Amino acid sequence: MTNPDEKFMREALKEAQRALERDEVPVGAVIVCEGKIIARAHNLTETLNDPTAHAEMQAITMATNSFGGKYLENCSLYVTMEPCSMCASALNWAQIAKIIYGAGDPKRGFSLYSPSLIHPKTEVVSGILEKECSIIVKDFFKSKR
Repeated sequence: MTNPDEKFMREALKEAQRALERDEVPVGAVIVCEGKIIARAHNLTETLNDPTAHAEMQAITMATNSFGGKYLENCSLYVTMEPCSMCASALNWAQIAKIIYGAGDPKRGFSLYSPSLIHPKTEVVSGILEKECSIIVKDFFKSKR
């Protein structure tokens, strides 16, 4: 039986691949509630010409729209890269129960600035499929140089 964290991170990786196909920074996210994916998203900052169109922000909007409310306290976010401070703050406001990310972000990850950006009740898990999540981003930036 597949580990549920790995299963849902693989779904986030599929979203990262969709971002890559659009020449976006390949970060993908899914939000899961009661074992079901309720939102799927990937970076759209270039497509929408919007610096706030990160995968996490898109997923939050989709998930809250599906619930008809602004809180995600019974949900988990799976994202291929550590959220930035903007996304971490939005996840705090959404009161997400759990954040699971693959690769850390040594330049812009929320943990560099202040782990307190995350809601006090939010559980954070890192390193799920870290290698796969890291490689897709590293390869993207290598191709740009």
